[in-house]
Amino acid sequence: MNYDIIVVGAGHAGCEAAHAAAQLGSKVLLITMDMNKIAQMSCNPSIGGVAKGQIVREIDALGGMTGLITDKTTIQFRMLNSSKGPAMWSPRAQCDREKFSNEWRFVLEQNKNIEFWQDTVNEIIIDNNKIVGVKTILGVEIYSKAVVLTTGTFLNGLMFIGSVQIKGGRAAEPTSTGITEQLSNCGFRIGRMKTGTPVRIDGRSIDYSKLIEQKGDGNKQKFSYLKESKTELNQLSCYIAYTNNEVHNTLKLGLPFSPLYDGTIQGVGPRYCPSIETKLVTFSEKEQHQLFLEPEGENTIEYYLNGFSSSLPLEVQYEALRKIEGFESVKIFRPGYAIEYDYFDPTQLNSTLETNLVENLYFAGQINGTTGYEEAAAQGLISGINAHNKINNLNEFTLARDEAYIGVLIDDLITKGVDEPYRMFTSRAEYRILLRQDNADFRLTQRGFDLGLVSKIRYQEFLIKQLKVEELIRFLAKTNISPTQINPLLIKLDTSVISQNVKLLTILMRPQVEIEDILPFVDVELINNCEIIEEVLEQVEILIKYKGYIDREKQIADKIKRLEDVQIKNLEFSSINSLSTEARQKLAKIQPKTIGQASRISGVSPSDINVLLIYLGR
Repeated sequence: MNYDIIVVGAGHAGCEAAHAAAQLGSKVLLITMDMNKIAQMSCNPSIGGVAKGQIVREIDALGGMTGLITDKTTIQFRMLNSSKGPAMWSPRAQCDREKFSNEWRFVLEQNKNIEFWQDTVNEIIIDNNKIVGVKTILGVEIYSKAVVLTTGTFLNGLMFIGSVQIKGGRAAEPTSTGITEQLSNCGFRIGRMKTGTPVRIDGRSIDYSKLIEQKGDGNKQKFSYLKESKTELNQLSCYIAYTNNEVHNTLKLGLPFSPLYDGTIQGVGPRYCPSIETKLVTFSEKEQHQLFLEPEGENTIEYYLNGFSSSLPLEVQYEALRKIEGFESVKIFRPGYAIEYDYFDPTQLNSTLETNLVENLYFAGQINGTTGYEEAAAQGLISGINAHNKINNLNEFTLARDEAYIGVLIDDLITKGVDEPYRMFTSRAEYRILLRQDNADFRLTQRGFDLGLVSKIRYQEFLIKQLKVEELIRFLAKTNISPTQINPLLIKLDTSVISQNVKLLTILMRPQVEIEDILPFVDVELINNCEIIEEVLEQVEILIKYKGYIDREKQIADKIKRLEDVQIKNLEFSSINSLSTEARQKLAKIQPKTIGQASRISGVSPSDINVLLIYLGR
């Protein structure tokens, strides 16, 4: 069997990689251990969140599928941080786990360029440091021009529940061996990381009257910018619960039996999604911890207890759960568990996610030391695009740090590496005012269309939105409003009145005034019969109110970009004695392509950058 691209693993990274490459015209084989677990939500059945929601909107703007599939399977949608500035607004959706997986499988099966094979890959076929194909445990050899590895937590995966150890990459699913050992022999640097998942609960055994109900924002909001993207599912509530001292005391009794603290688990866990036992140790002064009881689907009684990830013995987890208010009679479907797995140092990749050691071999997802469906899906999209482009002699596709959170993610991975599971936050982006969730289509739809992932219909919809935004801003900038017309509104909004005619745009710049307040003064032809008027109004208001901040950040980004344009070629870093020892070692290891990339490497100082500029004749 021969293919253009083989994608190993059908998680969130694998699905986006296969879809992107196939949409662009490559003949793709997607290999998965279980055809019924495509895009499985191994942990929390939700998409988005702080910074993660921005990534999903970027995937959507580029022509990826995660946002669309999330919208179709949403059972609750919330815009997080809505009380803060727009740079912090982050969409999040609770999904129906089973429907999400089924919808992804349906989308992939509709693409005639994608074929499927249920099997486990245990060897990569390499010839003269170039990919040739893969071998499986069934003894099948399959050949291709490129391979994308998206193995998640399955490489030598080992699950822990107290003293019980089970080989596997996910509950009731086998581990994958062979690839780590082979690539280690090829010179790849490998490490171990740890993650975990909470107990699954029988919702019939919960007393919801003792919990705090958390409703969604309704089903008007969504991830995708496409008009037809929406959910038909019933919207459900989540619930908030809290631990207490009794819970903590029970858990503490189990700490000596925790593989996290008896030295059994060597892998590094996620700092920002710690287990409940880690919370007790790290935040010992806290008398309670917040928990979120979240539905697994529209028509199931199974619930997920967010915040109660654990590897403690089953009996300890169960006893502690029953001391949470509302959980006194709780029944569970399975305990929480920790999982330890192999990952590859991402500084061994270039910005296309192709490995530096083996040509046409790409890594995406948790294999690169990241955590989260959204981070994985973004890497899958970029690797799928670049695998297709590489084998067709097309240009590399990369995103800069001022273009997308996806650009920040990949640049952080390949320049800084990871010492714990990498999770995206708004604080990681120095240009977060530019990288808002509301403007992902303005930033990336053109690039997706130029690639060939964004359809003509979708592109036309974007152009119409862009035109509407420009027309409304021009109208507000040129239209005068008199004191007689506007002062009654200004008095009502408790802001100072005007004594002479001013532009409507000036009025909107006031923090007390929202764009809906001035709509009565707007030309009705600009807003009537516009199906996306809410998106247009939101965009116009943000662009006007935050213009000074946006312009300043653009200026800073433009200055930094000058360093990104300075290419590094033919420099033997180890022989440049005027560089610091650490800089020589780090630069030689990572081999940055530009001065901008070199400047972000930990241990490379501004004086080291000046030395490089001198050597490059700058």
